[in-house]
Amino acid sequence: MPEQSSAILPPRSVLDAFGVRGIPEPLNGGQGRSVRVGGAVLKPAERTEGESEWAASVFERLPLGAGFRVPRPLRSAEGDAVVEGWTAAEFIDGRPGPSRQWPGVVAVGRAFHAALREVPRPAFLDRRTHPWAVADRVAWGEEGAAVVPELAEPFAHLLSLRRPVEGAAQVIHGDLTGNVLFSPGQNPVVIDFSPYWRPPLYAEAVVIVDGLLWYEPAPGLLAGGGDDPRWRQMLIRALIFRLVALSGLVGPSWRAGEKEAARFLAATEAVERGTYEGRARP
Repeated sequence: MPEQSSAILPPRSVLDAFGVRGIPEPLNGGQGRSVRVGGAVLKPAERTEGESEWAASVFERLPLGAGFRVPRPLRSAEGDAVVEGWTAAEFIDGRPGPSRQWPGVVAVGRAFHAALREVPRPAFLDRRTHPWAVADRVAWGEEGAAVVPELAEPFAHLLSLRRPVEGAAQVIHGDLTGNVLFSPGQNPVVIDFSPYWRPPLYAEAVVIVDGLLWYEPAPGLLAGGGDDPRWRQMLIRALIFRLVALSGLVGPSWRAGEKEAARFLAATEAVERGTYEGRARP
């Protein structure tokens, strides 16, 4: 889902604390908050207390040569991962997916989640209130929500399709679609960690749903879950997740309501049918 850049620049005291030098340059992508300074990327820390420190410690412990790479977190001389509300990590260049890289994004997600399998559930997940956290809980029936009127029809239809589903939960990256970078001859890079506590198959479903909604996906994309009987229910939850998050992000002056509602209705139809016919995006 496209985001508008709203990056602010880190103060000199933050650059000095992390030991980086250079002229800050806003980076495209993500939520538009990342800034490159020399060989480092800085961005505001997550608002939920403890999340950014936790993420840095997880990345520091991930194994090398496991089919993916992650940016190495930077710490201050005092060992802090957060300085004056900012985090820092090494800059790794690469071409972002997912266009023409759908199988690669899915494969990297599987390798990444295999490496995260033993990571305990972080307590901060229960304290998050941003639109994506709320949408995730709604998708799994843990919370109710009202959506903007323009999205009420596809939302009601998705809720009618949702059924109970089982699956072992673990830490996952819930927003892989545009956050895997590819470079020739090197393992892909996973960036912008968005942690949730769900089955890994759900994270894969979010990638596929993003393709149905906002990209021209490759033929056979919906087969990502293979023969797993839970696959359709994961896709339905992923659609609810994206719809509720979008509803929580838009304001009263929203102009794209009918267009986005058509996207969700078409994607839901594709999930029910089990095939994507490559029709023009609404």
